[in-house]
Amino acid sequence: MTGKMTTDKYGAIPMVTLEELVESQLEAWPDARRNYAALRETERRRIPLGDLDTAIQLNPARIRSTGAAVDKASVEARPCFLCAANRPMEQFSAQVAPEWELLVNPFPILPMHFTIVSKTHEPQESVPLDMATIAERLPGMAVFFNGARAGASAPDHLHLQAVLSDELPLLRLAEKRHDPDAGGFLTSEQLGLDVPFQFVSGIITPDMGGMVSLMKATAAFGIDAGTGQRDPRLVNAFFWTDVRGLMRVLIVPRRAHRPPHYFMADDKRLVISPGAIDMAGIMITPRREDFPAVTPEIMRDIYGAVAFADTLPREITEHFKTV
Repeated sequence: MTGKMTTDKYGAIPMVTLEELVESQLEAWPDARRNYAALRETERRRIPLGDLDTAIQLNPARIRSTGAAVDKASVEARPCFLCAANRPMEQFSAQVAPEWELLVNPFPILPMHFTIVSKTHEPQESVPLDMATIAERLPGMAVFFNGARAGASAPDHLHLQAVLSDELPLLRLAEKRHDPDAGGFLTSEQLGLDVPFQFVSGIITPDMGGMVSLMKATAAFGIDAGTGQRDPRLVNAFFWTDVRGLMRVLIVPRRAHRPPHYFMADDKRLVISPGAIDMAGIMITPRREDFPAVTPEIMRDIYGAVAFADTLPREITEHFKTV
């Protein structure tokens, strides 16, 4: 039976409570404890790309996610590891919103890493409206969404993740360059940024305009490079509150799930499958041989293969245009 942790009902969860949750979970779950201990051996190499201070991180424990088979047949053939009935007995859960549970991620990328799971088994189809509510409950954390074709290793079960917001270079850059008084949405081009891919930064104000912006964010979409069709599953989204208490949102529209490098012959292959944290500036590789192979040029190529390197398509910029 899955363990349960209690928190104040739907108020903000203090950071100390989150830290205690992690400590309690690791004490009770040896496998997770080993994976968190392994973070101390993680190697990281800075690769600045224009205004974005990116890095490549070697994290062998992430092979389960990076190498996950996410085709329809493979997903249907395995039990859903996010459903409560299939989780390890040692895994705790805490209710973070009426239909959402907070879990310590047993395969962490960063020292504070949570998975936030819908109680309903439904597909990872589009950015859920509850992201804003959950981000308000988790001050200091960035809550993020990997679309089913944008890094999700469990595309069959709606879920979010959360890490400390100040750990993510792209979010720090957006906070620095998007003046809160400007409100609304601004593209990375409008912000005058030299970045390896284009994104949309938004500020959700506590008024009617903010509600309109929130609805635009949850209706975000990417555009499939092969078909040219809109797809809400080709999106990475981040919600967090800044030091002023304003709700921030950042959307990365995608054009592909994995870059060509992922499918190359063994001697040229790079096992890198970008999800939200990769797009936020920390590119993960689980294989040691790939770690030194990633150059600034290769990192730009990977970003440009899965997102929009030069400019966002007009239909995306029109969607986020502030009236």
